Amino acid sequence: MSLSDALRVGAWGCAVIALSVLLASCSSRPTGVLTPTSSRQSGATTIDMLVATTRAPSNSPGIVFSGERGAGVSLTSFAISIPPNRQIGQVQWPTRLPANPSKDFTTISVTSLAGIGDARGWLKQNLPKSRRVLIFVHGFNNGYEDAVYRFAQIAHDSQAEAAPVLFTWPSRGSAFAYGFDRESANFSRDALEETIWQLSQDATVGDVTIMGHSMGAWLVMESLRQMAIRRGSLPSSIHNVILASPDIDVDVFGTQWRAMQRPDLRFTIFVSQADRALALSRRLAGRVDRLGQLDVNSATSFSLADKAGITVIDLSELRGGDSLNHSKFAESPEVVRLIGARLVAGQVIDDSDASLGERIGIAAMGVGQAVGGAAGAVITAPIVVLDPNTRRTYNDQLNQIGRPDDY
Repeated sequence: MSLSDALRVGAWGCAVIALSVLLASCSSRPTGVLTPTSSRQSGATTIDMLVATTRAPSNSPGIVFSGERGAGVSLTSFAISIPPNRQIGQVQWPTRLPANPSKDFTTISVTSLAGIGDARGWLKQNLPKSRRVLIFVHGFNNGYEDAVYRFAQIAHDSQAEAAPVLFTWPSRGSAFAYGFDRESANFSRDALEETIWQLSQDATVGDVTIMGHSMGAWLVMESLRQMAIRRGSLPSSIHNVILASPDIDVDVFGTQWRAMQRPDLRFTIFVSQADRALALSRRLAGRVDRLGQLDVNSATSFSLADKAGITVIDLSELRGGDSLNHSKFAESPEVVRLIGARLVAGQVIDDSDASLGERIGIAAMGVGQAVGGAAGAVITAPIVVLDPNTRRTYNDQLNQIGRPDDY
C-alpha cells in the first residue's frame, strides 16, 4: 500500500470513528420495542402506517426485520401510540420494556400483509379526505425500529393530512457500515420505484409526496430517475419531493433531476452547513460537495435554484437535537409543522412567506424569526429561503455582471 493510500484509509477510519462516537448514545435503548402491547393511555394519539421493506425478516418478533437484505418487498402495517404532553420533534424511546404509553412511544399492533391486495385494503381504510399519501425514506445508520418510530413522530408532529407510508431499506444501523448501507440503497431502487408506482396508480390516491432523508434522498432520486426512464414519464399524481439533508453528490443530483423531465415537479431541499454527518460523508466521497450542505449564498446554489420548481431552505442556524445536526427537518417543531401544513399540502414556500415571518432579499439573507429548538428552547435563528422571487432579484443582477456557469 502506498503512503497516499494509507493516508486515505487512515482519514476514512478517523472519520468513521468520529461518527461512531457521536452516535454512541443511540445504543442505550432496549431491544424489541416493536413488540405489541395491550396497554393504552388516555389522550395518546395512534399513528397507523404502512411499511414496505427490502430487509430480511428477523427471528425476534420485537425487531421484526433485520438490517440484512431480504428477497422481494415485505409489507407490514403498524399502529404506534404517541404519548400526550411531549416535546414536538422528539421520539420518546422506552427506557425499559414493556413501554409506558403515558410517556413512551408504544407499539400497539404489527400486522403482516400478504401482498398488494392487503396494502390496497389498508390504504382504503387510512386514506384521508385529501386523498394524499406521504412516502418517507430514511437515511444511513437506521435500524428498522429507528425508521418506524421516527416516521411515526414525523407523521404525528407534522399533522400532515396524508396516509403515512414508510419505505425502509437494509441498513445495519452501524456507523462502520456506510459502504454496506450505500450498496443496500442501490439494491432497493427497483423496490422503491415499484412501491411509488403502485401507490401513484391507485385510483383512490389523488396526490403523492415523497420525502427522503440523507442517503434515503439519494435512493428517492435514483428511483424517480429510473421510473422516468423506464416508464417514459413520472405519474402525474406525484407533485412534491422533499429532500432533507440529502447525501447526494451535487453533480449527480443535476443528472438525476434532468432525467426526470418534469419541470412542474416541486422540489424542496433542506440544507445546512452545520451538518456534521454530511461533512464526514463529503470526506469519504473525496471532498465532493454534498447537496445537503450547500451554501445558499454560493453561485452553485443560485444556479440550482434557478431551475423551475426547486426551492432551497437553509437551516444552518437552527439548533439540532442530535449531535450531528443531521435531523433538523424532523426535530425542529416549526420545520416539521411546515412540512405538514404547507409542503405536503402542495403549497409553495417562498422568501415572502408570512408563515416564516421574514422577508429575505439578495442583500439581506439571514433576517430571523423565533423558532423552536429541538431541546424545547426558543431561539432566534434565520430560515433562509431561496425561491423564484429571490432568483429573479439575483438574475437581474447577473444580467448586469454576467452569469455563472449553468447548473
